[in-house]
Amino acid sequence: MQVVAINWQIYEMTNSPASLGLVGLAGLLSILIFSLPSGLIVDKFHRKKVLIFSQIFPAAFAFVLAYMTFAHTITPLWIYVLVFLSFATRAFQGPARQAIIPQLVPREYFLNAFSLQTMCRQASLMIGPAIGGFMIEFFGVSSIYIFNGATFIIYIFLLLPIHIKPHEKAGDVDFSLHSLWEGVRFVFSNEILIYTMLLDFIANFFSSATTLLPIFARDIFQIGPRGLGLLYASPAIGSTIAGLVMASTHNIKRQGFWILAGVLMYGLATTLFGFSSNFYLAIFFLCFVGVGDMISTVLRNTIRQLLTPDYIKGRMVAVNMIFVQGGPMAGEAEAGFVAQFFGAPFSVVSGGVVTVMLTLFIAWKVPKLRNYTHAYDIIKT
Repeated sequence: MQVVAINWQIYEMTNSPASLGLVGLAGLLSILIFSLPSGLIVDKFHRKKVLIFSQIFPAAFAFVLAYMTFAHTITPLWIYVLVFLSFATRAFQGPARQAIIPQLVPREYFLNAFSLQTMCRQASLMIGPAIGGFMIEFFGVSSIYIFNGATFIIYIFLLLPIHIKPHEKAGDVDFSLHSLWEGVRFVFSNEILIYTMLLDFIANFFSSATTLLPIFARDIFQIGPRGLGLLYASPAIGSTIAGLVMASTHNIKRQGFWILAGVLMYGLATTLFGFSSNFYLAIFFLCFVGVGDMISTVLRNTIRQLLTPDYIKGRMVAVNMIFVQGGPMAGEAEAGFVAQFFGAPFSVVSGGVVTVMLTLFIAWKVPKLRNYTHAYDIIKT
């Protein structure tokens, strides 16, 4: 909901696609600065405590956005600063949240667990933007910031009763450059890990169409904030459907092939969305964007957790965040600047085409990834 509010508010204030790109750039800088240190902290301290503390600050930032909007003192610069600070706290949330799941679920159910986690997130991405669009229409963007701040407080209280034991070898992690780079070396020494992360970055960088949705909603389809909410929700509809299927599946063979297929679907559907001149056809293609994203995301997350020892999971996820969250932020900046000079449809179409071409190149160049199917053999042994 807050993503919808920020993008709508900044575009209303500036009428500039480049300003939407700067929102992504602010988030990208924050992720690049804080991701690696956050992984070290997640591996050093109790992950539940890190997760709880990481909810407090974004709640405060949301209330600041609400106050400044209500008082008419908000400016694009303040929005960029608060986005930067919010993503700094998200740098700690991601590694802590993903590293906790293997402490709660047996290995043979990793696929199901990550399918459910991703599906829940996609369901929130489906419901939240749709509600957000209506709230902007009837109550203004400040109402979303207030509501978002309140949800962080609820989240903290929901975390408190969950019992999570300390993770393995936490005492062996120290605050040093050696420990910091241990996670980086681990990822780059594993061909499957690095190429799945690279695919994630390619898809999110070149096919990041969501930041331009306010332009499609207001200027191309002329459907206003309510229609904007539906556009934001469409990928999550496809993701939720795909997630239900994957959550009920105990095993999937040829995981590498399906990861590549999911990214290809993501890029192709993005391309077709960029060509769409009809609102309902755009929703249809955005749903398939979500299907492709769900397939590749769940399988990538499952494989990474299976291949990574528990003591270094936080740092592995932190490196992954540079690709997974840095990709969309950099992609938003790239999409905004390309749209500024060539228009939003061209930005979306060209990004989708490049995604498809690079994915096909990796599929051809890296047969080990294309034929990868060993993650579940680890469970059996």
